[in-house]
Amino acid sequence: MPAITGKQYIDRIDQLNSEIWVDGKRVTGKISEHPAFKGVMKSQAALFDMQHDPNLKDILTYPSPTTGDSVGLSFLEPKTKEDLVKKRMMVQEWARATNGLMGRSPDYMNTTLMAYASSAKLLEGKNSCFPQYLQSYFEYVRENDLTLTHSFIEPQVNRTFYYLEDEKEPIAAKVIGENEEGIIIKGARLLATQGGMTDEILVYSMGPVIDEGKGYFFSIPSNTKGVKFICRESLVGGDSSFNYPLSSKYDEMDTIVVFDDAVVPWDRVFIYDDPMTANDFMISSSFQPFTLHQVISRQVIKTEFVLGIVQSIIKTINIAEYQHVQEKAAEVIVALESLKALLMKSEIDAKINRFGLMEPDRATLHAAITVYPKVYPRLAEIVQLLGASGLMTIPTENDFNSPIRKDLDQYLQAKAAPAEERVKLFRLAWDLTMSPFGTRQTIYERFFFGDPIRVASQLYFAYDKEPYVQRIKDILK
Repeated sequence: MPAITGKQYIDRIDQLNSEIWVDGKRVTGKISEHPAFKGVMKSQAALFDMQHDPNLKDILTYPSPTTGDSVGLSFLEPKTKEDLVKKRMMVQEWARATNGLMGRSPDYMNTTLMAYASSAKLLEGKNSCFPQYLQSYFEYVRENDLTLTHSFIEPQVNRTFYYLEDEKEPIAAKVIGENEEGIIIKGARLLATQGGMTDEILVYSMGPVIDEGKGYFFSIPSNTKGVKFICRESLVGGDSSFNYPLSSKYDEMDTIVVFDDAVVPWDRVFIYDDPMTANDFMISSSFQPFTLHQVISRQVIKTEFVLGIVQSIIKTINIAEYQHVQEKAAEVIVALESLKALLMKSEIDAKINRFGLMEPDRATLHAAITVYPKVYPRLAEIVQLLGASGLMTIPTENDFNSPIRKDLDQYLQAKAAPAEERVKLFRLAWDLTMSPFGTRQTIYERFFFGDPIRVASQLYFAYDKEPYVQRIKDILK
């Protein structure tokens, strides 16, 4: 099957009938019609439809190396620097369609799986590791344009180093046995964004080498018996694109995944009962550089979106003459251009890795992902500071369709916009930075690639500082 359409995506997810719970109730009927999912699934479907736009096909797809059919370009294994540019352009084309607000659009997991599959040689000769299954699974996902969610995180029971769970009933999901069909998983995992609205789920477990039942890597269909998705409260305020211009379209659900004696078929098991290999594979594979390249590509578009809102507020209420306003807008510009520069540098300094792929520079991308968790909350703050009370005086669509419309037109008009247009802009800014959806966006970017302190520590230890130390030694001779 070549790259799918939006209708194919929605029909396929509806037919799964996965076990999904929202607000204490199991989702029945078509998930694409459920209030918590219909907006974001429609937005995701639109991404797949873009693959069939004649003007975008060459940007979003490429010929499959096995069938020649058009498949998603996010699956491309880059062999040249030009390929990296193609991948960036693909990611950013989709990101513009969602304003960078869907961090788990399919290209993220497609890139993740590509990176792991390209590194499968690292698993060769390891006990209970099956690199051939990982490679064949990648081809299966690519050729069928499947959507994936994932879980790499355990429940927050105890965050001390080398915590070993001592419970008769597992809390964090672990392997409790095996049979002829596969391995048996019991317990829970966090934090599956888009859980329930994807074809499959990819699960990765690391941890202490003595932690029994851990150290696994597998994938299974979302409707596997014994798998349920427990959703957080929906952040969709309502269907109105006037009142909720962002949450009504882009609220990617976050879920807890519960495995109740779920069986993972052997041909879906990639690593089994080997924490040491699982830990090493996460670090030594191509996962970080390629996924970071995708992430930063999207974050550039998201920052452009913030700049657009900032400048629109400035123009609408005519505050450009104030230097503190100019300074705040300049902060956003500096963030945007810095991010672009780091992204492009990662491509310029890219090198062929040991797996034969053109790998973007890790250190540069690691620097970018260390900066952005600090930058994005500041961007949200700048929108709040510039919008000020205007972010609280935001009547609804019904207000403008009521007898009080005349008052709103009179008292909420702006220098460069009538009242309704002004309120639409400020509701957009509110939904990005102050609504439940907006605050989730902030915490999402804070922790996108894990604990920011750990991310910074990883950069410190991985970065080659010796050439600069040697310069100091030379001076001191």
